[in-house]
Amino acid sequence: MSKIYAMYDDDATLLHGAEKLVSKGVRIKEVFSPFPIHGIDPVIGVRKTRLAICAFIYGLTGMSLAIIGMYYFMIYDWPMNIGGKPNYYMYQNIPAFIPITFEVTVLCTAHGMAITYLLRNKTLPGISAKNPDPRTTDDKFVMEINVNEAGMEEEVLINELKDSGAIEINKA
Repeated sequence: MSKIYAMYDDDATLLHGAEKLVSKGVRIKEVFSPFPIHGIDPVIGVRKTRLAICAFIYGLTGMSLAIIGMYYFMIYDWPMNIGGKPNYYMYQNIPAFIPITFEVTVLCTAHGMAITYLLRNKTLPGISAKNPDPRTTDDKFVMEINVNEAGMEEEVLINELKDSGAIEINKA
């Protein structure tokens, strides 16, 4: 499967070029840029993320661990009279457990989201980058198109990319 990489020197030029190409039926596989390009996701067909669902699940897990842990430590295993609070039942101690519950919930959510982000984006330590050109980490923008999925001949596609404002076109 051959790929074409079109390099742009401005994010607005890339965005308008992508809109023009997509309107002609070209499917853009990926865009590499040094910073997020606002408005590019719906143009190239990136779906809305479901990371919020993961964050909610991590938060519920953290909250459950905190409540179960505090019940076990403070009610069941080693009840202690701290500040004259009754410690025989969970419902009597809920106000004292709220800060710890909040902190453990945030801790589990933050760590879970960081790990999920690294796994989802394949950016764990030791994994080589899939960046086609190192200049995209500085000041250039690259659009990746699979020629087989483009919907037009390679020569026509290259001409369309040049017309859209690409400053450099590479084949891989």
